[in-house]
Amino acid sequence: MEKWANSFYGFRRENGRVGVRNHVVILPVDDISNAAAEMVGHNIKGTLAIPHSYGRLQFGADLDLFFSTIIGTGRNPNVAAVIVIGIEPGWTKRVVDGIAATGKPVTGFSIEGRGDIATVAEASRKAQEYVQWATELQREQCSLSDLWISVKCGESDTTSGLGSNPTVGNLMDKLDPLGVHLCFGETSELTGAEQVCATRAANDEAKTKFLKTWNDYNDFILENKTNDLSESQPTKGNIAGGLTTIEEKAFGNLQKIGHETNFIDVLEPAEEPTKGPGLYFMDTSSAAAECVTLQAAAGFTVHLFPTGQGNVIGNPIEPVIKLSANPKTAATMGEHIDLDVSGILKRELNLDQAGDELINITVRTANGRHTCAESLGHREFVMTKLFRSA
Repeated sequence: MEKWANSFYGFRRENGRVGVRNHVVILPVDDISNAAAEMVGHNIKGTLAIPHSYGRLQFGADLDLFFSTIIGTGRNPNVAAVIVIGIEPGWTKRVVDGIAATGKPVTGFSIEGRGDIATVAEASRKAQEYVQWATELQREQCSLSDLWISVKCGESDTTSGLGSNPTVGNLMDKLDPLGVHLCFGETSELTGAEQVCATRAANDEAKTKFLKTWNDYNDFILENKTNDLSESQPTKGNIAGGLTTIEEKAFGNLQKIGHETNFIDVLEPAEEPTKGPGLYFMDTSSAAAECVTLQAAAGFTVHLFPTGQGNVIGNPIEPVIKLSANPKTAATMGEHIDLDVSGILKRELNLDQAGDELINITVRTANGRHTCAESLGHREFVMTKLFRSA
């Protein structure tokens, strides 16, 4: 295999960030604006409507996370321009202003006092303008240091910790010194390996923040009398794949950060990193769509998803690259697997070679190659909710 390229072709945005996709997004502020957003998406080809279930009567930290996720989605460098549609003007303007800080084109429309038909007509005209503008943007050659890569594993089995997760870790060890932003998460799935993970902090501040994050999660589980996580951690699929305890799953999960890369900071859900390039830990759920949605909202532009038993997850704005070391999964779910690294377990491929292949397909994806999830239309977008609504 040829050595991976040291650059890629991406879209340089107004704030200097680089996107690997060029979406014009129709973003509803709240659930009751979904219909209008989807009508605009239907009217104007080349746009992407992202419906969701929340945005009404939320409060406190839950409302803050909602806005961080919605605004972060629009701010992501894979998005060229945004149409925001909300039921009332106040929250609509809040989302528009948050996205506008990046310098990208964004316009908001509110439905109250006007109705869907008038709102959709006006928003459609602006969306058409944005699409025609965005489709003239050109990719330019960029350094690998302009990549922001997030990772999450799913439907793990014994092959995950032995093959696909270490392949991701090999990529991290190679790209971290080049100044790439990297991110891992899944707080619950580090249970049993949390003390070892803490030793991978680059400094005492990051270590303290990580242990507090994990302990807060564990305390929440115990306070709610849910210390029996049967069928959640590990899942039935994990058990069928040979992982009998959360500790086994956690140590396999930890392989994704390699052997030489240390995390420099701990992020809140959907929080954009600010301490420069390096590896970050984000406090996320282990639910696939929630985790990827939060990482995309934080600004990550390419996602790596090692899977054992097989997973079909995608995301509307962040391309999801799936790899597997399970030969059965690669054979029976081949349309979902971008990279088959089962050769590691067959001794036909060593870890260094697998890491190079993963970097290679990551660069190809950044250059524009559609992932399996994109070609199959997987656009899972699931926001994390902390509280019941008021």
